[in-house]
Amino acid sequence: MSKFVRNEDAFTGLEAAIVLIAFVVVAAVFSYVVLGAGFFTTQKSQEVVHTSVAQTSSSMEVVGDVIGNGANNVLNNVTITFGLSAGGGDVDFEKIVVTYANRTGVTTLGKDTPFYKDKGTASEAKWMISKIMNNATDDTGYLLQAREQFTISAGIPGDSIGPNEEFTIEVKPVVGSSLAIVRTAPAQIDDICRMF
Repeated sequence: MSKFVRNEDAFTGLEAAIVLIAFVVVAAVFSYVVLGAGFFTTQKSQEVVHTSVAQTSSSMEVVGDVIGNGANNVLNNVTITFGLSAGGGDVDFEKIVVTYANRTGVTTLGKDTPFYKDKGTASEAKWMISKIMNNATDDTGYLLQAREQFTISAGIPGDSIGPNEEFTIEVKPVVGSSLAIVRTAPAQIDDICRMF
């Protein structure tokens, strides 16, 4: 009859050390991966917050009054002056989109030719820069920068604005939220009238 021999040798210290080191190495690699993923997620979240703040905050604000030019008791042109809001970034006026809306519809205004004419007035359904104030001497483009003010002239399309009619002119820069200027024409429209 054969006997079964049982080997009951225990772990030696060296074997225990190897197993312990393997567990530590696996745990270290796992924690490094988890921390790396956490840092990556935090960085992406931070980028999203900064981008969303830049997109939602308007870079421009209206400076002064909105002026209307009219004839025969209707408005056919509106003049608005813009400046940068506090902390706002530069705005390229060659790339902005200007839309006009009233109770009958919405129209995207095209750029007038010439695009800049000092004290000029835009044609019907077009817009242009009619005045640049505090412009830097080395500034050759149409980039609205700190302390500068740009005045645009917007020609009202088709159906001119009558007395007490509400209208909206919206300016959409490339970066940042759009700026909507909502005004109501006065009860009596003169050649030049202010709309607060």
